[in-house]
Amino acid sequence: MGGGRQWFALDSYDPNLLRRDPQYTASIYAAMQQAAETAAPALDAFLDAELKRHGLGPGDLALVGFSQGTMMALHVGLRRDPAPAAILGYSGALLGGPGLEKQIRARPPILLIHGNADEVVPIEAMHAALGTLNTAGIPARFHICPGLGHGIDGQGLALGGSFLAESFQAR
Repeated sequence: MGGGRQWFALDSYDPNLLRRDPQYTASIYAAMQQAAETAAPALDAFLDAELKRHGLGPGDLALVGFSQGTMMALHVGLRRDPAPAAILGYSGALLGGPGLEKQIRARPPILLIHGNADEVVPIEAMHAALGTLNTAGIPARFHICPGLGHGIDGQGLALGGSFLAESFQAR
């Protein structure tokens, strides 16, 4: 997609339509959920192999993602057992909807950071994720970056670094 990388195709993704049409949002997120489910086994296998290669345990893992990387970090991280130390997501969304609560196997601390001027993943996606996580009893924090589009700023990096340090210290 453009100059970036993606875990799954976004052929019919239209962020402007997401903002205007809740039914479109539900259908596009359902399609992205199916794509995430297809990609998840490869990501899980990679994470397991890297942990083994470096002689690390599951508690030594934090998942950090941007955009689709956040979607995948949340998808995989909430289903890993044991839980990763933390999940840090920038400018992403939580896929899974109503069936998510039955699939959750882990409740790691989560920090979501999103720009309020994000033109690709509307900030409403972060608010929806927080609502779903809260309902599922998963500790989640958030930070809104004023004026930031689809990106990561210095303040978001600093907050993310502090969150990861805190999460690993708590283990």
